[in-house]
Amino acid sequence: MKNIRIAFGSIFALMGVVLFIVPGSSLFLLLGLILLSYDVPKARQWLTVCQNSMSKSARRLDRFLLRRKIKG
Repeated sequence: MKNIRIAFGSIFALMGVVLFIVPGSSLFLLLGLILLSYDVPKARQWLTVCQNSMSKSARRLDRFLLRRKIKG
């Protein structure tokens, strides 16, 4: 089971990195890191970094959209 998780996690993480330009590819990266984080401690750290950066960018986008809505 562990080998299967690592294999699929690696595949999804690589797909997320390769398809970085395409919208929605971050889901592949997150799914891969989630699967890898069960067995690889370094993946757990990268998952935390990804989650924090996604939260930060979502807050930034919310502020931008709110300012745009108030102006318009």
